[in-house]
Amino acid sequence: MGLMLSLATPDRPAGPMEAMVAQADRMRERLWIVLSTDGRHGSVGRYTDPSEEEIADLEKGLVTQGLAGWLAVSEGDYHAKRGRMNLMMVRPLGNPETPFEDAVEAYETIRRAR
Repeated sequence: MGLMLSLATPDRPAGPMEAMVAQADRMRERLWIVLSTDGRHGSVGRYTDPSEEEIADLEKGLVTQGLAGWLAVSEGDYHAKRGRMNLMMVRPLGNPETPFEDAVEAYETIRRAR
């Protein structure tokens, strides 16, 4: 006998099991992000890898603003204040001089303040 989950609708809110499934999905959510050396960040995409052209444009945009950082993948629930996000560095953008770990700490400070 399998477990059947029903979907929430505007007329019927999610039950406890559906809420747990939704929370578990958010904990595994992966996003491509640009992380600047001071912790500022922006989402690049979720479902496909950025192309080399898109990455070059991101790097050019950072450098034009006098910034540097990294292309990274974030994993976790961005809006959960208690847990840390898992950030995985993919590649540097614009020759950052700050260690990636320092940028991650600044990112966490910004994220938790929101």
